[in-house]
Amino acid sequence: MRIVLSNIGTLGDINPLIALALELKRRGHSPVMALPNVYRTRLEPLGLEFHAIRPDIDPTNNVLVEMVYDIKHGTEHGLRNFLFPSLRQTYDDLLDAATKPVRTDLLLLGELNYAGPIVAEVTGIPWASYVLAPLSFFSAFDPPVLPPYPKLAKADKKVPGFGRVIKRVARFVSRKWPEPIYDLRRELGLPHGVNPLFDAKHSPELVLALFSSVLGVKQKDWPPNTLITGFAYYDADAGNAKLPPHLEEFVSAGAPPIVFTLGSAAVLAAGDFYEVSAKAAMELGQRAVLLIGTDPRNQLKEKLPASICVAEYAPYSALFSRASLVVHQGGVGTTAQCLRAGKPMLIMPYSHDQPDNARRMKRLGVARVIQKASYTPKKVTRKLLKVLDNPDLAEKARAVAEQLRNEDGVKTACDALEGLYAKVRRSGKAV
Repeated sequence: MRIVLSNIGTLGDINPLIALALELKRRGHSPVMALPNVYRTRLEPLGLEFHAIRPDIDPTNNVLVEMVYDIKHGTEHGLRNFLFPSLRQTYDDLLDAATKPVRTDLLLLGELNYAGPIVAEVTGIPWASYVLAPLSFFSAFDPPVLPPYPKLAKADKKVPGFGRVIKRVARFVSRKWPEPIYDLRRELGLPHGVNPLFDAKHSPELVLALFSSVLGVKQKDWPPNTLITGFAYYDADAGNAKLPPHLEEFVSAGAPPIVFTLGSAAVLAAGDFYEVSAKAAMELGQRAVLLIGTDPRNQLKEKLPASICVAEYAPYSALFSRASLVVHQGGVGTTAQCLRAGKPMLIMPYSHDQPDNARRMKRLGVARVIQKASYTPKKVTRKLLKVLDNPDLAEKARAVAEQLRNEDGVKTACDALEGLYAKVRRSGKAV
């Protein structure tokens, strides 16, 4: 089959798609990656067909990242000021990818590509959707942490059924956000449709929950066609999954270090995270790795001891298994790699799904949480001690890693996509 895989987002959103595309290609299918142009150089060395869609992502745009990662209004800013102003361009680009030079057989769409379900509706091309974290389902029975209203999640423990209130709050607060989507639907002669932020983003045929059941189990108000696959891991840079030479030398030369990282996006809004982290590691006498990205503002001003190594980037799959613990922002991709490595975590969430993921990891017994406003040398040192001196956290992390070894998210997801394609062919809808 020819299948277009598309989303708009950070590496955490895109890497699972790369994992699926590589496996689909290995199985003899023809995957087409319809993504922002910034990912072209990462994908073309892998031999994957690439089709750019707008809006593109400027990896140096610190202002945008800081705006999108604001805990109060970040999600709204990301949708209304970044994605939706380019909605018509996204639609045009994805329509081209889906129909030229030949019509595709299947679409796999991430939830941030809000033009995707419209393209599927207009063309009649069958489609599947995917989500990466339980937050995306906004379940009343497993209510998420809403970043602007974290106390609502605490109320759910005390008031039976309060999850329904949380779900209604999320829909009410965001009720005006999708107006550009409704405008595009009217322009194309389509009916108003269901809520794009909560309902229309899920395929009526197949929803792939590309996470492990240790993160969240299926709830009765999830789409009935949802399949929890397990995590779909991929973190190589253009196929290279090795540590930079200086980092490999450092890690091999001593005790497992604490790794401090902010993923691929929050790293552009790091503030004093790395300076505070370095001070805490030195206070504890711990070896540490700081993954600071390419933002020059993250370069540390003071000379660091030999016990701290700085690198711009490292594949988590090659690094985390050799760490003592990982301090990170709570993105689901980073969280998944920590779970896979069997390492305890200290999570400092920003926005979006991160506070919810952090709560789930604390509830699972593999992490402690520190709020961004509390990330000071003194408080971080105390939190790190509580993680390092807690054998139960380490043991639980190892047990979860063992459980994940029985899951194969990539295989399960690709099997499901092939099953959907076979079903479509039997129905006579395939091209």
